[in-house]
Amino acid sequence: MAQPDPSLRDMTNAKPKAEGKSDDDEAPDGGWGWVLVGALFVSTSLVFGLMRSLGIFFVEFVQYFEESAQAISWISSTGLAAQQFFSPLGTALCNAYDTRVVVMTGGCLAGLGFILASQATSLVHLYLTMGVISGLGWGLVFTPMVATVMAHFTRRRTLVLGVGFSSIGLSSFAFNPLFQLLVETYAWRGALLILGALSLNIVACGALIRPRRRSKAPAKVDSERRSSCAATLRRVSSYLELSLLVDRPYVVYTLAVTLLNVGYFVPYFHLVAHSRQAGFSEYQAAFVMSAAGATDILGRIVSGWFSDLGHFRLIHLLTVWTTLAGLFIMLLPVSSLSGSYAALMAISLLYGFCSGALTSLVFAVVPMIVGVERMMGALGLLQLIESSGGLLGTPLSGLLKDVTGNYTASFVVAGGFVVLGTLTMTTLPHYFSCKELPPPQRRSLGNKDKGLDPELEQMHRSPTDTSCRGVNEVCSNLKECEGDNWVTITCWKNAKDME
Repeated sequence: MAQPDPSLRDMTNAKPKAEGKSDDDEAPDGGWGWVLVGALFVSTSLVFGLMRSLGIFFVEFVQYFEESAQAISWISSTGLAAQQFFSPLGTALCNAYDTRVVVMTGGCLAGLGFILASQATSLVHLYLTMGVISGLGWGLVFTPMVATVMAHFTRRRTLVLGVGFSSIGLSSFAFNPLFQLLVETYAWRGALLILGALSLNIVACGALIRPRRRSKAPAKVDSERRSSCAATLRRVSSYLELSLLVDRPYVVYTLAVTLLNVGYFVPYFHLVAHSRQAGFSEYQAAFVMSAAGATDILGRIVSGWFSDLGHFRLIHLLTVWTTLAGLFIMLLPVSSLSGSYAALMAISLLYGFCSGALTSLVFAVVPMIVGVERMMGALGLLQLIESSGGLLGTPLSGLLKDVTGNYTASFVVAGGFVVLGTLTMTTLPHYFSCKELPPPQRRSLGNKDKGLDPELEQMHRSPTDTSCRGVNEVCSNLKECEGDNWVTITCWKNAKDME
């Protein structure tokens, strides 16, 4: 059989060597991934840290618009619901186009919402601006940033998520006094203008994501597929990863997280009110929540570090932290029955630590269930579905308080939902196995989703997937390991192709 032209072989090898630097830069557990951790740190603080601090404007809106507290509270609720509702849209756009562009667009929308809100003349205006527009921007930012960072790390994945999410607690402490100062100095309209400018820093975080390198071949295939309506629907379904909704492990895990969400946010909304009802001063009640927030930060980092040691499976650690968090939520009202502030503070500190410890693991377990190449869409669907639990939990606890006259039943039921979520996780396939099973891989990633980001494709690429399986198989742009470098090889179909 005739041998390939040496000059042609050199040409095929030259391209990967030229790209070798970029491949090495995107290697897991290092390189540019640490820059993206910093971008995640800043962007999450400007999403959830800012969202948690919007209560500073609550009194200002009540006085200016002369509306009820319930009507004003829908502003932040709309923003949270929009962020989770539009998360699948953000992941689908990332799969279809470029993560960098999507996140930068989300940053622009988040800032635009606050800028337009500064000119509000009615509550409906605030619902549409701070709620829908900024919420849409947050939905385009959070999940894509999390998925991008997770794709750059394997061994330290949980730790880097803990570090990135720790900014939520830190920014909550910093933003509350800062926003209060801005309101006192510039009134609420001027303060919202500054918040809009502050949110535009998300655009810089998105710019740090490396743009996708697209080949010409997929573009040609894409143009052919667009001619068919059915093919277009299949393509949209693949971008949204709707096939995960019939995947039993993913459905079970999503149900577990949704049940967890029913009770998870209840202490954030009602712990201060419960402390005041228990007879503690306003300062003491506020300090209980601040102390829980401090241990929340510590729990995220410690949990991430311990999880990445690899002594236990991530799903087992997650169930431990969720069980403890649920039990401590139940104990919060019990600890204050005797009027002991020290007991309430101790339980609050323990709850804060456990609630922070489980947060990073909730996201880190997802690629172990669906695989890294489907992680972007899986996170988006998870955010969408679990939002129902978060929106249900607080009204349910408020209803129980109105019926019983205190928050004891509210916290007990909330903790029960968290424990119920833990029990649901135990029904996952192979849950009781002591070894971490390899994550599933998509069988034909190249044919189905060539538009995925290279960092998501890279995580499940192996030498066995990129070797020539025979001389009768046509292969192009494949790679094999030659020393420490990846070089392109070409499989020829027959001797006629080599001429």
